[in-house]
This record gives sequence, C-alpha cells and structure tokens, in this order.
Amino acid sequence: MSFSGNINEIASESGARTAIEQVYRDLHKAILLGDIAPETRLRVEDLRQKLGVGASTVREALSRLLVENLVTTEGQRGFRSAAASLKDFKSIVEMRAMLEARAVRASIELGDDAWENAFVAAHHHLAKIETDMPIRDKQLVAEWEMRNRAFHNAMIAACENDWLLNFRGILYNHSVRYLRISIADRTIPRDVRGEHQAIFDAVVSRDADLAEKLTIEHIHRTVPVIEASLSAKACERQSV
Repeated sequence: MSFSGNINEIASESGARTAIEQVYRDLHKAILLGDIAPETRLRVEDLRQKLGVGASTVREALSRLLVENLVTTEGQRGFRSAAASLKDFKSIVEMRAMLEARAVRASIELGDDAWENAFVAAHHHLAKIETDMPIRDKQLVAEWEMRNRAFHNAMIAACENDWLLNFRGILYNHSVRYLRISIADRTIPRDVRGEHQAIFDAVVSRDADLAEKLTIEHIHRTVPVIEASLSAKACERQSV
C-alpha cells in the first residue's frame, strides 16, 4: 500500500496554509503600523504580484483580515483597509478599557510571584525608553510600541478568562494604528511615563480598585489626542 499520494496532498495543503499565514501576517502588520493607510484600495492582482503568491492566497488572507475588521469589502468592488475615525476609536477605547480593567483586577487577585516578576521586568524595559520619547524617531516609536504592548500584556497575564483576553487582544490590535498617531504627533501634552508609573505602583501594591481606575483613565486619555490628530489631518486634506 502506498501513502505517497496522501503525503503529497498533505504537504501541498500545508504549504498553502503557510503562504496564507505569511501574507496575512504581512498585511496585518502593514495595516497596524500605518504602512497601508486607512481606506487604501487593496487590489488582489497588485498584492499577488508584489507578494509572489496566488490570487486565492491573497483573497484568503484578506478574508481573515475582514473577520478582524482590519479590512472592509464593497460588494463586488474589492477590499480596502479599514477606515480610521474618532467614532471608531471611541468604540475601541470603551470596550478595551472595560475588558483590560477587569483583566487587571483578576491578575492582581490571582497573580503569583512569577507573574509579578515578569510585570516588573516589562515595566523596567518600558520606563527605559519612555525617557527618550520626545525624540520623534520612527524606529524609536516602533520600539516603544513593542515595549508598551509587553507592559500591558504582562499586567493582565494572570487573568484566566481566555475569552476576555482574546477579545481584549483584538481591540488592542485595532488601537495600535491610533496609538501610533498619538505618539508620533503629540499635539496635546501627556505624561505617558507618569501614567504607566502610577499604574505599575498600584498593581505591585495589589490595590485592585486603584489599578482598575488608573487603567481606565489611561486608555481613555488617548481620545482627545487622537481627536486633535484626526482633525489636523482632515484640515490638511481640505487645504490641498
């Protein structure tokens, strides 16, 4: 009995899944980092040629992004990267603040020494770079985003509600595009370092009420910054 046919079929399917996953990751990253601007037309043929894959692979990757609301579709007119609006960001903030605050409380109640040590390390790495944040360097902003994500993830890592963490993760990813606007174009003064320090102190002191309150305030405090940034960009478009 020969299994070569089945093995070849499995290998082919595995290769296709790997290609889809790679295209998905590339597009996902480009949208979140702003390399693909909001409402950009995503033509399958253009992406296929640029990425060196088949059209079906591109469509499957775009369909996955569609489920995550990072891409929209216009019936038969193709795909676009998701729009960026103040209304959308406020909705993201409202839900993320609610979920993250609950996850913080759960982590404080359930977290052991290993969780606390990991959180202390994440805070240390973030604090080191935030002293340099006035330098508007693209690479520095990207590094800050990585450390900021690690800080917030470490803070809620002891939460055992996987559904909560999953939905909070999706919301965090959506907020990344907006967060990068607020860091790269700081039109409203904001002491992000001070905010993170206050949250850190409350968490390591196991003050769940204060940590929850500060987390909600921290997430909501980005709204006026984003509003100013989006308004400025709208004025720039109108003046062109």
